[in-house]
Amino acid sequence: MDARTERWREHRLEVRKKFVAAALVAIDLHGPSVSMGDIAKVAGTAKPKLYRHFADRSDLYSDIVEHVQHMLWDRIAGTVDLFEDSVTDLIDRSAAGYAAVVSEHPNLFRFLVHGHFLARTSGRPSTTESATDPALASARAASDTVAQMLSGLIHGPAVDSSTVEMVSYSAFGAVATATDWWLGSSDDHELVIPIEAFTAHLAAIVRGIVESSCALVGVRIESNQPVHVAFVREEGRGNP
Repeated sequence: MDARTERWREHRLEVRKKFVAAALVAIDLHGPSVSMGDIAKVAGTAKPKLYRHFADRSDLYSDIVEHVQHMLWDRIAGTVDLFEDSVTDLIDRSAAGYAAVVSEHPNLFRFLVHGHFLARTSGRPSTTESATDPALASARAASDTVAQMLSGLIHGPAVDSSTVEMVSYSAFGAVATATDWWLGSSDDHELVIPIEAFTAHLAAIVRGIVESSCALVGVRIESNQPVHVAFVREEGRGNP
């Protein structure tokens, strides 16, 4: 790749980042019903220019999902220590960090959960389109990342990787549906419960998934211990 090509590539990346930033502002303003025109207006440009930098709505949506993922990781990572914090503290602080971001950008999460932005592109998604949905793909990637990270932290044969992966996927799904319930679909929806209660429920839900799954395979969790020493296989018990 020559210098000119590299400069053009970097320029395109910067422009895409600016459009994603504009999209976040537009989503906060307009909620799940945001349009490409709304985004272009916030960006101070014409809609055709968006399509010069993004192949379609799905391409822009993928970048928005990736940005939100980084936003969440950054917020949570700043409050936890994976090697020193107890399992209880990790779950509680992660739930609090997640809930804080959701409460700061409720329309953004309504936008991600309800997917009207993509639905307007092609109507009802087919099975193939659903399989390649960027939000679903991102959620799967995030679940895999967490599962791999936890598998690396848990020492010994106490919990196998498939159990960790299933628990990670289950927790992500539960948190997503709980968020959908908490926020509702419209931007004028009044939150059913305050953020403190929502955070407590999230933490309890995740703990319940982890503890019940571990009990099923004969693993005891010492929740006051760090992750790498918290999972202990009960003698004489194994996978069902």
